[in-house]
Amino acid sequence: MVWKRYYFTMSKAAEMSARSVAELVIQLGRIAHGCGYAEGLTPAQWSALRYLSRANRFSRTVSAFAEFHATTRGTASQTVKGLVARGYLSRTRSRHDGRSARLEVTDDARAILPHDPCEALVRAAGALPESGRGRLATGLERLLGHLVQGRGERPFGVCTSCAHLEVERCGPEGSPRFGCGFFGELLEETELGQICINFQPGKDSAMKRDFSGKLAP
Repeated sequence: MVWKRYYFTMSKAAEMSARSVAELVIQLGRIAHGCGYAEGLTPAQWSALRYLSRANRFSRTVSAFAEFHATTRGTASQTVKGLVARGYLSRTRSRHDGRSARLEVTDDARAILPHDPCEALVRAAGALPESGRGRLATGLERLLGHLVQGRGERPFGVCTSCAHLEVERCGPEGSPRFGCGFFGELLEETELGQICINFQPGKDSAMKRDFSGKLAP
């Protein structure tokens, strides 16, 4: 009987702990959204600029932003339309798909990005100990992964942990060359940390492997 009571108490504590985590995440989201009005832009427009400034060349489209922002394509299109009208985004025809356009962040947008209201949250995260930030990031990534999987949606991520990333040595000094196996194109090193809609979680990051295909120590 004592054992059953102890088990019940531990189970309720675990349940409350999970609920507390969820409520904290919701509260953080509400605060971040409420602070999202700045420079005459709405939270949705800031979200678009934030995403498009970090997305790679394959993922800077209205459809990709809609999926990332968990909204409809029509709503995302209206958000983007407003930013184009204000000179914060430009459209160029995609060479991969002539029916779609690639969005580019303009110099005017880059000038206001340092005033992104989300920077308050960035500073709050920066106040945490480095080890704490790492554990928090890992936990949030897993939480997001469970939600995305449960909704049947695709995860977003970066090249350094993507199954499509290809790395090989080239040149006389064996300098690395990076490629995207999904698109069959070479990647610049600066693109490796950018968000991609075609991200596929890799069992082991190609960045952690040596170039013989074995895990590096």
